[in-house]
Amino acid sequence: MPFDFLRKKKEPVPAPEAGRAEERRSTGESAAGRGVAFDGMTEEWRLVGRMEIAGRLSDALNRREAIPLADVRWAPIDDSAPFTEVPGLKSVDPYDLIMVLAGEESQPPLTEAERVAHKVHKVPYDVALEAPPFRIEGTVHLFPGSDPERLLERANEMFLPVVHAVAYLGDRALNEPGTEAILVNRFYLRGVAQVDKRDADSPASSPQAPTGDAS
Repeated sequence: MPFDFLRKKKEPVPAPEAGRAEERRSTGESAAGRGVAFDGMTEEWRLVGRMEIAGRLSDALNRREAIPLADVRWAPIDDSAPFTEVPGLKSVDPYDLIMVLAGEESQPPLTEAERVAHKVHKVPYDVALEAPPFRIEGTVHLFPGSDPERLLERANEMFLPVVHAVAYLGDRALNEPGTEAILVNRFYLRGVAQVDKRDADSPASSPQAPTGDAS
């Protein structure tokens, strides 16, 4: 079974800063990290397993460094075959992932004050995102004055957290509604639309993609 299926065209990015290891030591990050469940999706595959990360999952993905994996299984994204073990796959490159499902265990415990601080200056927007072949419906928190369509612009953070979210392939939901968040790779975003989740009993219509390549 080929192990180069994840290799995609990648956007050029600056080399990691030389002081990364020292930064992790100074902030108390553990080099060994901690094991959490992994559930990620590419254009054709869904991968599940365990990963070793330090800190929050979103921070680990946004470092744009390979993430060690264990006990990996994969299946075609269209459910045309069951999950099978992939013992030769030991890491995943964040560039190859369109989205990652994040559970409560994917971030260290926060106090209530810390949770409030993360959102106190942000405004929630209900959106439908197009990241072909997927559509993600949920809520994003942006700073006041930010337009959700600006999510299509380049940003320092590679992965965008969408909370209270459901991901669809066609009309089929790929996750349970109780998923803590879906981390969406902004490099794959092709459309953003605001929606009213109160009126959405079924998957929203596809957002209109902007003119030109805004990825």
